[in-house]
Amino acid sequence: MTYRKDLESCRDLIKTGSYSFYAASRLLPASVRDPAIVLYSFCRLADDAIDNSTSKQKAYRKLSRRLDLVYKGKPIDTPFDRAFSGMVEKFELPKALPKALLEGMKWDAEGRQYRNISELKSYSARVASAVGVMMCVIMGARNKHVLARACDLGVAMQLTNIARDIGEDAKEGRLYIPLDWFSEMQITQSEFFEGAYASFTLASITERLLKEADFLYKRATHGLAGLPIFCRPGIFSALHIYSRIGKHIAKANYDSVNKRAVTSKSEKLSLLMYSLAESASVTIFPNHPSIKAPALDEVKFLVEAASLHNQKIPIDKPLKSDIIFDVLAGLKQRDLEDLEISKTST
Repeated sequence: MTYRKDLESCRDLIKTGSYSFYAASRLLPASVRDPAIVLYSFCRLADDAIDNSTSKQKAYRKLSRRLDLVYKGKPIDTPFDRAFSGMVEKFELPKALPKALLEGMKWDAEGRQYRNISELKSYSARVASAVGVMMCVIMGARNKHVLARACDLGVAMQLTNIARDIGEDAKEGRLYIPLDWFSEMQITQSEFFEGAYASFTLASITERLLKEADFLYKRATHGLAGLPIFCRPGIFSALHIYSRIGKHIAKANYDSVNKRAVTSKSEKLSLLMYSLAESASVTIFPNHPSIKAPALDEVKFLVEAASLHNQKIPIDKPLKSDIIFDVLAGLKQRDLEDLEISKTST
């Protein structure tokens, strides 16, 4: 009973604070969806704890101590820590993965800047790919090639986030753009902060980030077909929802300042449906070059921490049509429930 209450607390947090993930999680089987919600609640709370603290370094140290207690089996008495501790024990989640996530948050707290795209990918590996690898552990997908492609997806999603928020970050004095790009474009940081909003320079930088992301989205697609068959729709939908954000930015001439790129609720639902159909028809080719491409140097430590070297990529049959209809019916019912909730709250 305590676990169910703790899980419900995690679900409430995610439903109100991370609707994109909540929408994508609808297509995960319950055996994966529930621990995934616990994982994302941990990520969300850790992020909020640092963002909302007057002393970010102190907040990071406190989170590190909480993580240590979780791995000692003695979590602090909150529903989120208890639930996360149970998940860590059940799935034997390597500590290196949530530790990497907290390290990325520490880099944010320090206001760290990145000299080149490799350093930016190292940051993205920690704040995004680490989460993707933890999701793979929950799914039982620990083949090194599948993990590498999950890391590709994490880096791509983070680069998309940076491209979407580049103008907003600049206005607040935050900089994620690789510093060597400024010298290549013959501008200074000061010039960028003072007058580059929605300029040709900013558009060029945004386009460059999204091209990096697009390459990784395409490569990730092949590896995600190596996930357990019932997990694919939810992960494919996350890929399509984030890549669609990049398409919206491109359509706006790479202007992410005057208009924030978002996907509407109806658009998310459409992408969920598309992801279900894609997952039902995708065929896995274990020897495809894109699947076995080497992991990015910046994510190899994550792959090594989580991989089971003797695990093969599963080859599953396509989803049966009756299962597809069951999932679609479940989606429709949950949408009606969400609509009723929104009506009640207005």
